Amino acid sequence: MTDTPPLFTAKGLRKAFPGVVALDGVDLEVHAGQAVGLLGENGAGKSTLVKILSGVHQPDEGEMTFEGESYAPRSAAVALDAGIGMVHQETNLLPGLSVMENIAIGRMPLKRGLIDYGALRNHARSHLARVGLEDLDPASPVALLSVGARQKVEIAKALALESRLLVLDEPTAALSREDSEILFELIDDLKAEGVGFIYISHRLFEIPRVADSVVVLRDGARVAGWPRGDVPTEEIIQAMVGREVDQKFPAPPDTVGEELLRIEGLTRHGVFEDVSLSLCRGEILGIAGLVGAGRTELVRALVGADPLGAGTIHVDGRTVRIGSPEEAARAGIAMVPEDRKEQGLALDQPVRDNATYPMLDHMAERGFVRPSALNRLTEQLADRVELRGHPMQLAATLSGGNQQKVVIAKWLPREPDIVIFDEPTRGVDVGAKQAIYRIINELVEEGKGVIVISSELPEVLGLAHRVAVLSRGRLTGVLPRSEATEQAVMQLAVEG
Repeated sequence: MTDTPPLFTAKGLRKAFPGVVALDGVDLEVHAGQAVGLLGENGAGKSTLVKILSGVHQPDEGEMTFEGESYAPRSAAVALDAGIGMVHQETNLLPGLSVMENIAIGRMPLKRGLIDYGALRNHARSHLARVGLEDLDPASPVALLSVGARQKVEIAKALALESRLLVLDEPTAALSREDSEILFELIDDLKAEGVGFIYISHRLFEIPRVADSVVVLRDGARVAGWPRGDVPTEEIIQAMVGREVDQKFPAPPDTVGEELLRIEGLTRHGVFEDVSLSLCRGEILGIAGLVGAGRTELVRALVGADPLGAGTIHVDGRTVRIGSPEEAARAGIAMVPEDRKEQGLALDQPVRDNATYPMLDHMAERGFVRPSALNRLTEQLADRVELRGHPMQLAATLSGGNQQKVVIAKWLPREPDIVIFDEPTRGVDVGAKQAIYRIINELVEEGKGVIVISSELPEVLGLAHRVAVLSRGRLTGVLPRSEATEQAVMQLAVEG
């Protein structure tokens, strides 16, 4: 790659946990001013590798160097002080603090022994502007920010550390195309300043844009590497999974029947206005739009997670009032939310409990639920969604793809008539995507109605029978599959 010494090296890294070898003799080099695309399926060992690099775990074998010196961090704080920053897929921000406090946490500017809030605000503004958030008030509570805005704040926080090596783990998963390009340009600028990057993404089309080299892990081992970023996607996928995988979206089944859901005039003032839509049995309805168009807010109000200002909801010909997700479930509507960790899972509970929570009332006998019944149901659900993981494994320890499968699986025994998928494949690998697409098609083949929201426009176009487009909280059009092109959708998405 270059004649200069590497900025970071890892040689022979090995890490085992009870019952599994997570890393098995992995080597990695990162040079200053260059980015390594670190790829692999969920569970391939990427997270373990970067946790060792960032001081969260210590390796059982192997050694690392950073800037020519031996490097063996015993904590995340040591890694940060050394000049290695992390941007996580699921943000590690503190929702109870402001944006500016999160950006400077642990390094607050002081004046006469007290926090200098003027300096804190100015420090935050300068870094927020670098990620396209120049209009965001630094004093805003993080808890009020959207998922995409939180991701940008996470990036700004890493930039504030002036790290010489940045690990970006799915940094664009919650970003629009426009915001992703802002990030890519920022990476270009930082590479020109000599910053090195490890870039992890399941969006393989990003790799040629960002990476100068590519490394693939599978089952804890390094199985392939290229000294360039423009590697054919098919080669990368075959290395990741050890087999050829069809990347095409499965055509939606020809199963569309009678009307199942109708919403009329749904309004949440200041968020979305006068939205009317229908969904049929056996139909996949895609909802598209730019970030901030009101897609997630609309379906959250539909299932009672957020308040609804006006409008009516009809399910199977009857008018229903929905004030909570539980009332939505009783009406036959289930939702897989966009943020699986905060909204979909109890991370400190085992897979079994997460997968069976919605069924506890239905399975109770005289107020008790037999553990054997829970185990049987969990095994059945695991088979259906192709879940990798033990029933008593904590949800927090699963890969992103397997966490998403648990969130989906828990609703299946309730037999909902309508299932809403908000960003169903965000941050999951190609194998998990295919499993999720299969589940969606199975649901509509059973006569269910499915709504899919995705920031990946090709995903919406590839899955849906019809595509509804929102712009600034208003419905600007509904396109049949035959007319739903990227150009047609984007034209509607910028109207209003």
